[in-house]
Amino acid sequence: MRAHAVSPLFVGRADELAVLEGALARARSGSASTVFVGGEAGVGKTRLVREFTERTDDTLVLVGGCLELGTDGLPFAPFTAVLRKLARDLGHDGVAALLPGGATRGLARLLPEFGEPEREGAEARARLFEQILGLLERLAETRPTILVVEDAHWADRSTRDLLSFLVRYQRPDVPLLTLVTYRADELHRTHPLRPLLAELGRVDWVTRLDLRRLSRREVGQQAASILDGGPIADIDLVYARSEGNPLFVEALLSEGGGETLPDSLRDLLLASVERLPEETQELMRLAAAGGARIEHAMLSAVAGADDGELSRLLRPAVAGNVLVVDGETYAFRHALIREAVHDDLLPGERTRLHTRFAEALEGDPGILPAPRSAIELAHHWHAAHNPLWALISAWHAAAAARKAAAYDEQLRMLTRVLELWEAVPDAAERIAADHVDVLRQAVTVAHLAGEFERGISLAKAALREIDTATDPIRAARLLRQRGLVRYDLGRDGFVEDLRAAAEIVPAEPPTSLRAQVLENLSRVLSHPADRAEKEALAEEAMRIAQEVGDADTEAHALVTLTWAGCHCARTEEQVVAFARAREIAGRARTYHALMRAVISESDALEGAGWHERAAEVARGGIADAEAYGLARTSGAFLAINLVEPLVSLGRWDEASEVVERGLEVTPPAPYRASLQALATDIALARGDLDRAESLFRASRAVFSRGIYRDQTTLPQLRREIELLVARGRHDEASALVERTLDEQDLEATPRYVWPLLLACLRVGAPSPPSPPPLPRLRAVAEGIGVEGELQRAHSLTFTAEAAQAEGVLDRRAWDAAAAAWAALRQPYAEARALLGAARAAVAAGERDEAALSLPRAAELAARVGARPLAAEIGSLARRARIPLSGEPASAEPVPEEAGLGLTAREHEVLGLVATGRSNREIAGELFISAKTVSVHVSNILAKLGAASRGEAAATAHRLRLFER
Repeated sequence: MRAHAVSPLFVGRADELAVLEGALARARSGSASTVFVGGEAGVGKTRLVREFTERTDDTLVLVGGCLELGTDGLPFAPFTAVLRKLARDLGHDGVAALLPGGATRGLARLLPEFGEPEREGAEARARLFEQILGLLERLAETRPTILVVEDAHWADRSTRDLLSFLVRYQRPDVPLLTLVTYRADELHRTHPLRPLLAELGRVDWVTRLDLRRLSRREVGQQAASILDGGPIADIDLVYARSEGNPLFVEALLSEGGGETLPDSLRDLLLASVERLPEETQELMRLAAAGGARIEHAMLSAVAGADDGELSRLLRPAVAGNVLVVDGETYAFRHALIREAVHDDLLPGERTRLHTRFAEALEGDPGILPAPRSAIELAHHWHAAHNPLWALISAWHAAAAARKAAAYDEQLRMLTRVLELWEAVPDAAERIAADHVDVLRQAVTVAHLAGEFERGISLAKAALREIDTATDPIRAARLLRQRGLVRYDLGRDGFVEDLRAAAEIVPAEPPTSLRAQVLENLSRVLSHPADRAEKEALAEEAMRIAQEVGDADTEAHALVTLTWAGCHCARTEEQVVAFARAREIAGRARTYHALMRAVISESDALEGAGWHERAAEVARGGIADAEAYGLARTSGAFLAINLVEPLVSLGRWDEASEVVERGLEVTPPAPYRASLQALATDIALARGDLDRAESLFRASRAVFSRGIYRDQTTLPQLRREIELLVARGRHDEASALVERTLDEQDLEATPRYVWPLLLACLRVGAPSPPSPPPLPRLRAVAEGIGVEGELQRAHSLTFTAEAAQAEGVLDRRAWDAAAAAWAALRQPYAEARALLGAARAAVAAGERDEAALSLPRAAELAARVGARPLAAEIGSLARRARIPLSGEPASAEPVPEEAGLGLTAREHEVLGLVATGRSNREIAGELFISAKTVSVHVSNILAKLGAASRGEAAATAHRLRLFER
């Protein structure tokens, strides 16, 4: 007779505990940490995590489990459980205090107690994910936090997406440890968790921990602890039959551990249930149909028993360690026991029990919280094989899933409605929507869920059922939806779909649909030849949107219109227009339009050469994105728009810090590649060719897998040419120039063509083994024209470079280029032009003129740390016997008033330290990582000879460094 159901002694997991303790130590020290704990069913994953968390007294432990519903999981189940605990422990106001602006409505998608969710849309899920991550980070700032997600093998796609987001995007400087358990033996080749594990396994702070079975010695220790030191009939037999699985050891010992053991694992697991009274066994069969966990109220309603009767029936199951109690919820001690009980049900019995659950939920939907109630109802009617109610409940569950931004679950429910359609003759009347309506909703949701191919197929099916002549509105909606999906997928036909939609959607009366179609069509027209049509469409879309009160479409149309008429000579007008678009979108709280306006404005300013303004707008947009709960999505994109002007301004160390911070959160692949591409430019200019090549390959691996516009493809070609030239591979560079001229459209986007032309010219410079194809390059340059001061500077440089490529060193041309770059405050480009002017002066015997250019060029090159350029300048100076002086010791200018050897960035950090800011606050202010701030602070203390931040601040005040 055993003394304990489970072993009081935790056996054989010292090494595994050490791994978890190490992960927590890393999290405490400011390094993000995630551990995936895998193992077969019954091997002790939950026990390991529980033992570990119970030993960490100073931590906040948040636990949520994935819930199985048939073959699928319940959307966001573990995170809903975590939110419910926080709401219970902290109250609504306590949770609100941890969110930006105290806005909790986004969390209402998972927990109705937080109010009515904000408007739906593409950004709804992004904001939900941001809010949950922000909440966890704020909690971790106050107290080390452990997030436990159990049974991830049951996670639905929405849960997997959120989990991936949390792991990838968590800040590395907060003490947050994420533990995820899953059954390794469940992961068949096509299991959806497998690619997620592989993907996240490449993240630096993710660890995989695989639990092994116990050894014979450890099984003996476990058995001795269970039996409280009593005799073991045959430990060899127990070990042989259990194969070292702790759960099976417990089950075997419950049977006495002797020769008469059950023949199968299922029989072994059922044995503990079969020892219960018959009426309790009946209740266990009922509970098994309810899922892995079941609320007391739910079980009471389905069983038709009051609290007293239910407690009487359940007590033997709890005492026999078949069920465990967790607050108001019951769960089988192990999911394998529930599965064995459920699998043992007869087909008719299974149908009857699921029907009872469905009827109980129909009678009182409030037994379970929304949206879980609707989704579980759909599960039970489907399991009960009732086509009518399975269809109706799936339709309502789809609406509930949409409200929760669980788009994959919504698509699954809509798919079920479509599958059951023929089995329910009056389906359209039952759900007040016909087959085409269901298909159209499914297209929209497939797009939101990223199921683009499926969205196109669904749209085709719906269009086959529609007569465009008699039903133009729905046909236009479907054509628009298919066009947008094709556009996002990079498939041909999106312009044709949108044109067809524009042709058939009625002009009268004016509608939001017509405004949306026209704006979408205008947005996708990108060729210069389409500019007039693009502007006209955007203007009409904006007029209609204003008339019908559609602020979202109005804001988008204004952004599109402003871009369509984008001209560098009208930058101030464009800034005013973008500001108006932001105002419209902000008033209507349409965040996608708002962020698009900010992104477009910062990009337009950079294209005009207004680098400081571009950086300022991008920084403001990043702050807005954080306030709107979109810091790691729109905010990550805006980081790209911040790096670009910083590179132009020569603030390369600062740009590198922004890139580093952006890459730390592992942004979406295209964003990551864009940041790596900009970092390639810095590495090339600084002569770090190995790093440049590594970054370029990483970005090319992403960009080669999709269809990208000129703003991506042309700079990538430029980088490749420059890298080949820097490596001395001139023949390959020349061949790439020829292919570029043959294959690329070099007329549509002058902003990106001019830098590419300069790279092509420099293939052989300064001593070409073979000259660049000058006639072809000049023809392109003459054809694209010049718009704004930035393109003018490129054009002037092209004139000077082209002459040099022909052997003509034109100092006046170089002087004009240098002056243009100086006016734009682009030090690297100015230094290159000054070097060209100096070369021309030296060649003409005008040494005094060269002596004016070279020191300035050397100063600029040293400021940005452009070592190859500095070496060229130094070489020319030595040959011409021109002395260079005044080169700063650091890669960035030293503030004159400091005189302490501080770089510009260290001076900036010191100023914030002097105001009492913490490292985290400084990181947020400067958009760099807290770890980078820590390095700067250490350097500052060393240079000032200060022992503490306070002493450094006192020194700064004593020297009056920040009074001017």
